[in-house]
Amino acid sequence: MIKVTNFTKIYKLSKKQMNEYKVKSKEKIAANRINFEAKEGEIFGLLGPNGAGKTTILRSIATLLKPTEGTIEVMGFDVVNDSKEVRRRIGFLTNDLKMDSHFTPDYTFKFFGKLHSLEDHVIEERQKYLFNYFGIEGYANKKISELSTGMTQKLAIAVSLVHDPDVVIFDEPTNGLDIITAKAVTDYLQELKKQGKLIIVSTHIMAVAEKLCDRIAIIINGVKIIEGTIDEVVSDSDALSLEDAFFSLYRKHSKEVV
Repeated sequence: MIKVTNFTKIYKLSKKQMNEYKVKSKEKIAANRINFEAKEGEIFGLLGPNGAGKTTILRSIATLLKPTEGTIEVMGFDVVNDSKEVRRRIGFLTNDLKMDSHFTPDYTFKFFGKLHSLEDHVIEERQKYLFNYFGIEGYANKKISELSTGMTQKLAIAVSLVHDPDVVIFDEPTNGLDIITAKAVTDYLQELKKQGKLIIVSTHIMAVAEKLCDRIAIIINGVKIIEGTIDEVVSDSDALSLEDAFFSLYRKHSKEVV
């Protein structure tokens, strides 16, 4: 389970950043008293426009950022006090994962396996399974610089899942991907759900949320506006579709200052 309680994240702004954001305050509240729980065997989505605070929430769950206030627990472990235990149990999938372009997929996968202290036979089993699933096996000994964008992204996903984590965190799972790679990614997330994993994703694309998510929380200006199943969110918003519900809530809350 992931339990987020009164999570708040405040960034200190430089003068340059103040000018960029066109604000007078030296602080920016990226997330304000966020509360939700996500459970094993479900895909929980954070839905909101770019800059809403979704990535801040996910990075904090992944121990990359520390909460300014509030707490986050992953499988019973606090992300600040028990960060090492949290990292053992999560896979954080992001388009920003950097892999050395001079190395091969084979070497890269084994390198990350060693970072997770996996035994050689476990790494081999995981590599065979993931490379076969994502169609990487035929490219295992090519340099990463020679791979297509889609193949590189699939390798990044495989590398992030080398240790078979119980919790998978994915920031914008289809962002920038071609349609074939995007389908491979969403299909695999659904397969992980069937295995009883807990998956939490962020997206600003309604179709992705509708296809993947069992429950969602809509985040606008760093505030959780509503939470529930797709049907509950649509019904509670007196809307006809998730898209209608989202834009209705966005018009109502987008100008509010947290």
